[in-house]
Amino acid sequence: MNKKIIFSLIIGLIISGIALYFAFKNVPFNELTDYFTTIHYVWLIPSVITIFLTFILRVVRWQIILGSFKQIGFWRIFHPLMIGFMLNCILPGRIGEIARPIILKKRENVPFPSGLATIAAERVFDLLLLISLLTGVLAFVRIDPGIDVSFGSYHLNGQTLETIAGSMLKFCLVLIAGIIFISMHACRRLIEKIIMRIPDIFFFSGKSFKDKIKKWISRPLVKIIETFAAGFTLIRHPKQIGLCLTLSFLIWTIQAFSYYLMSFACPGIELSFFESFAIMTIICFFIVLPSVPGYWGLWEAGGIFAMSLFGISLKEAAGYTLINHVVQIFPVIFVGIISAMAISFKIRQITAKN
Repeated sequence: MNKKIIFSLIIGLIISGIALYFAFKNVPFNELTDYFTTIHYVWLIPSVITIFLTFILRVVRWQIILGSFKQIGFWRIFHPLMIGFMLNCILPGRIGEIARPIILKKRENVPFPSGLATIAAERVFDLLLLISLLTGVLAFVRIDPGIDVSFGSYHLNGQTLETIAGSMLKFCLVLIAGIIFISMHACRRLIEKIIMRIPDIFFFSGKSFKDKIKKWISRPLVKIIETFAAGFTLIRHPKQIGLCLTLSFLIWTIQAFSYYLMSFACPGIELSFFESFAIMTIICFFIVLPSVPGYWGLWEAGGIFAMSLFGISLKEAAGYTLINHVVQIFPVIFVGIISAMAISFKIRQITAKN
């Protein structure tokens, strides 16, 4: 592993360790162990099926985004996507996001920057849908106003969750405006010129310091803007954008349904579909933070934290969250390994280049 991966792993271990401590510090482990023996494991089958349906839709969405650049068959998209998600589960630093464009470049001759831009576009679609849907879901979910869940020095209740959702919705609108803005060539060039002039603010410093600011701040920012802009210039027609938004909606709705199905497997878990959706969304925002591979710790913290809002006890919340975590990632790892074998992919091809 290179220094970047090691640093990412160390940061992830620290954050995951803290999250695990706060998530499980009040959980009676003897009762938790007994709880696992009461789970109806047959419900794992339909849950896994719905999870893989979301990956089929992800493949179709990626095909649409890539379509303006190159038409690529379903299976030739499926394998890189599953390998990418598998690597995110077993290696630190979200390496899977880099793996997918590297595989595309090697197998389909898609330039790496273009492939990376499509990943950025995917993530924006996911973020927009998650924020919008969370805001809508909270309108159908009743949270006891008397519930107050502590997480270290932080407290979460219905009011704070609604405040967060409202702030995220505003961020979502700003993000949309920003995407439109940077997609316009003239506006993007103006922003990039301003960014490249940032070192001039430090007029009192020497050339060496200004060069470092340009290298570590200005150029990376310009590269990020170009990557996002490239991702959305690949989607040239409103019809394509509409299809991507529709697929994103289906992906996250079906993903939430897999959470809902898991509630039938776990005794003491009585969740509506909308509550399942809210829990899934909160977990997604928790695992955005750096963590160990597979999001262990932050996933559990987010799940227990969210389920406590709906009056679910720590034992049931911990049991549900752990078994659901296993169901959500281990089949993906298994299929990702099969995909890697199918195209003779070796992990060192990624770690050597990252």
